[in-house]
Amino acid sequence: MMLERGKQALQWPLGVAKGAIHTVPRLGKGVLICITIALATTFIADHYGGPTLLYALLFGMSLHFLSEDERCLAGVDFAARTILRLGVALLGVRITIEQVMELGIGPLLTVVAGVSLTILMGVVLARLLGLHRDMGLLTGGSVAICGASAALALSAVMPRHETSERNTILTVVGVTTLSTMAMVTYPLIVGMLSLSDDQAGIFLGGTIHDVAQVVGAGYMISESTGDVSTFVKLLRVAMLVPAVMAFMFLFRHARREESDDRKVTMLPGFLVAFVALVIVNSLGVIPPVVTEGFTDLSRWCLVTAIAALGIKTSFQKLAVVGWKPVILMAAETLFLLLVVLVFIFFGGVGG
Repeated sequence: MMLERGKQALQWPLGVAKGAIHTVPRLGKGVLICITIALATTFIADHYGGPTLLYALLFGMSLHFLSEDERCLAGVDFAARTILRLGVALLGVRITIEQVMELGIGPLLTVVAGVSLTILMGVVLARLLGLHRDMGLLTGGSVAICGASAALALSAVMPRHETSERNTILTVVGVTTLSTMAMVTYPLIVGMLSLSDDQAGIFLGGTIHDVAQVVGAGYMISESTGDVSTFVKLLRVAMLVPAVMAFMFLFRHARREESDDRKVTMLPGFLVAFVALVIVNSLGVIPPVVTEGFTDLSRWCLVTAIAALGIKTSFQKLAVVGWKPVILMAAETLFLLLVVLVFIFFGGVGG
């Protein structure tokens, strides 16, 4: 009897170990390819400049044929979903509650209004252009919050359909390109409008899509502008939490149909981890070296995930969409710019 019970007790850990032995080789090839792309594109971006995520996306798309190889597909899917969510969760180490509170009520209202109105405008513009509502929500959220990172996070909780991955890729390409253009042109607008350092920081941090471009544009003007723009941008990144929760509530019925499970949780694990890291980071218990390490790991995860999404997408499928999504994202970018300027000049924000 004791021998029989011992055998039964060993069945579960042995089953887990056996599953892991079969899973690692099944995922390893695809994940390794995505990591290799991430290493190559990061090297290029660090030494020759340019947006790492866009490089990773284009490199991945050039290897689209690998998505038809069964030996790689499982690992590529793992990178595009699980590694992506890990990268988004680790973004929480870049934000503290104290940073948000230091900005005051003016920048906070500017960011909340800019994010909310831009997402709503995305839906309206998508309808006017004959595009699906989901495209307006995805592009509006990515433009309003934090560019490519927001596009990846929001797409992770949106319903899956035949064009969902293509829409994500289009959004990442669009917001990355627009953000790079904004980094060059928006400092010129700051000079033309004679904005103060605080106003310039709120303007740049509240309008440019990606964090890296905000930092580049802000410190291009002055150190004070760079600090303010970085804080405002991190506040926009913090808006990712309520945005993801709102998207999950909006698409709750579609998610239940996908999973055939009436007990679908409203809070995904990566979102809970994001909030937890923000709280822990706010307590000051995370050493700077650990924060820096988690930030780097988050960046590597996102680059690896975008490489995987690139592998799963073909140029031919993108060509079918046309110029409407480009017009949509450009219009959303212009709308966000106008909203922030209204708050600066008529709301006295940063004055």
